Amino acid sequence: MEPQHRRKNRLRRRLAAFTAVLALAAGGVGVTQLSTAAQAAPQDHWRGPDPTERSIEALRGPYPTSTTSVSSLAARGFGGGTIYYPSSTSETFGGVVIAPGFTAGESSMSWLGHRLASQGFVVFTIDTNTRLDQPASRGDQLLAAADYLAEDSSVRGRVDGDRMAVMGHSMGGGGVLEATADRPSLKAGIPLTPWNLDKTWGEVRTPTLIIGASADFIASPTSHATRFYTGLPSSTEKMYLELSGASHFAPNMNNTEIAKYSIAWLKRWVDEDTRYTRFLCPPPSDGWLSEFSDVRATCPY
Repeated sequence: MEPQHRRKNRLRRRLAAFTAVLALAAGGVGVTQLSTAAQAAPQDHWRGPDPTERSIEALRGPYPTSTTSVSSLAARGFGGGTIYYPSSTSETFGGVVIAPGFTAGESSMSWLGHRLASQGFVVFTIDTNTRLDQPASRGDQLLAAADYLAEDSSVRGRVDGDRMAVMGHSMGGGGVLEATADRPSLKAGIPLTPWNLDKTWGEVRTPTLIIGASADFIASPTSHATRFYTGLPSSTEKMYLELSGASHFAPNMNNTEIAKYSIAWLKRWVDEDTRYTRFLCPPPSDGWLSEFSDVRATCPY
């Protein structure tokens, strides 16, 4: 039987879609208006110089970065955290919210903060309300933190609230699937060695990069990561990378492969920056001489 929270989430999504249709009808939005809105200049959201293999593997990108803390007292619906952001005030940037795994705090994902922000994103590593929160709760908290980042944070003027993404490790990665299922407007989702009892994600429309680990004995790829990938619709842009010989905790430390492909995925889908397609498609090889033991993708993007 489908879990109660999943049934409620599906009902909310159907109601939201129905409401959107009514709003369009009431507002008299015609085909011409919709077509015009869809024809935004393709490079409007591109940030930074032309990328190279070296630039997306670097510990820091082209933007100098700063940080600000969010206390649990100021947070609503999540446990606070740290915001990493480009120091530049001349542009707005897409937002990326990152959730930790079971029993872990936001510091376990802090290595991604400056690394992603310096590539042109506002990054929010969050604490969860309790260290024991399950994936469905972590998904709700990712969405609450995304709303806070775009609407209430001290750096909201730098954030484009229409271009948000979510990432997470372990149960936080399971939370990414929950969040993207509940909010299709998210531009990208990146579950890292994800864990979730729910294996069916046919409703997810958000471009999703799943990174698993071949030596993960906590959330084994065959029980979690690869099942999530195959459970995503074929119409959803998706990619699966399995780190060869890596453990469940690979995303808790500086990892060039995780950073490199996360940057490329976020750039491609949050910034709509087609300069990064070449790092994703064709996908990297797998096998004995590769960093990856299994690679799957819906190329071409």
